[in-house]
Amino acid sequence: MPAPLDIALIIPARNEELSLPLVLAKVPREITRVLVVDNGSSDGTAAVAARFGARVIREPIPGYGRACLAGLAALEEEPPDLVAFVDGDGSDDVPRLAELIAPVAAGEQDMVLGWRIPVTAAALSFQQRFGHWLATGLIRLFWRHRFHDLGPMRVLSWPALKRLDMSDQAFGWTVEMQVRALKVGLRVQELRVPYFRRAAGVSKISRTLSGTVKAGSTILWVIGRELLSGLPGAAIEAEMQKVT
Repeated sequence: MPAPLDIALIIPARNEELSLPLVLAKVPREITRVLVVDNGSSDGTAAVAARFGARVIREPIPGYGRACLAGLAALEEEPPDLVAFVDGDGSDDVPRLAELIAPVAAGEQDMVLGWRIPVTAAALSFQQRFGHWLATGLIRLFWRHRFHDLGPMRVLSWPALKRLDMSDQAFGWTVEMQVRALKVGLRVQELRVPYFRRAAGVSKISRTLSGTVKAGSTILWVIGRELLSGLPGAAIEAEMQKVT
């Protein structure tokens, strides 16, 4: 009988002391390791994570991609078979991670994304809806693939993730991952998942004008950069190895 897969969950969190318990209490049993990246919090985020048995990674400089990269760096010494991501604000339906894990664990997909279906209209702001419509439309125009969302909940095999050579340190992280997945030919699937309003605390991006503008411009910049660039470094190396 094959050994169970080692599946690590990375949760970037900044000042999510109130919502994080609701997230950690719902982590499905398929997850074998939980890493909470404390991204410069001024509250008790780290203490809450530790109390629930999560490994706490410190990344003091704020940045969504920076936090995700810090979590991945912490896994390098002992890489998992699969890695998953959710947000720490309680908006993701965390138990549904099991559904995203299954196709990757079976070897049917390299990456599975949660396609957010808002439970209430207020779960996604107008700015979020417009930004995702624009970004996914540009991806479809330039890379001929129809994504429906840039949601935070996602699962990848570790080898697939390494091929992407992720680098964005801000809110271009999700779109960078999806575009690069297309560029290196990963098998990608989207699954519908319920999406809620954040459980507690204050949004740092989608509910603020400055945050929305900054995130939107970052996403557009990443799409432009990926359009003008070739394959990421790790993918170039992989293709060269095929030739030699």
